[in-house]
Amino acid sequence: MPEVFVSIGSNIDREYHIAAALDDLADAFGALVLSSVYQSEAVGFGGDDFYNLVAGFRCRASVGDLFSHLRAIEDRHGRRRDGPRFSSRTLDIDILVYDDLVGTVEGVELPRQEILENAFVLLPLAEIAGDRVHPGEKRTYGELWRDYDKSAQKLWPVTFVWRGEQISPRG
Repeated sequence: MPEVFVSIGSNIDREYHIAAALDDLADAFGALVLSSVYQSEAVGFGGDDFYNLVAGFRCRASVGDLFSHLRAIEDRHGRRRDGPRFSSRTLDIDILVYDDLVGTVEGVELPRQEILENAFVLLPLAEIAGDRVHPGEKRTYGELWRDYDKSAQKLWPVTFVWRGEQISPRG
């Protein structure tokens, strides 16, 4: 069964929407591997800070079906798609990696370019999948994080409780 990693972010009622997304993902796909939750400044626009994390799971859905399912989760939680690309949002869930697929698959670019560009994506991915190899770069996520310019974006772990257990910061 394919292994998938998705990024989850919110800067509107962050705790509620992140927990709701995790509930929906766990209900749909079962056990989740979760990174710490990180707070970061908005990138590309002036707005409230985001909470971001990465979740890993196995799923039988095709890339296109998974993409549609994630969009439906976003929509159920009030995601607006009629504003600017870079804007505040209740929930943003993106497929980062789907097994070792590379290229445009069912309309989804894999692996997602943001892995290499944003600390709030790369650090949580390296935290839970540091020994896995980025299928395009042929380097592990841990190596990519080690060499990332950490002065480019500030982020810090925040305490986060989901389903009665503290999931962040990871111990």
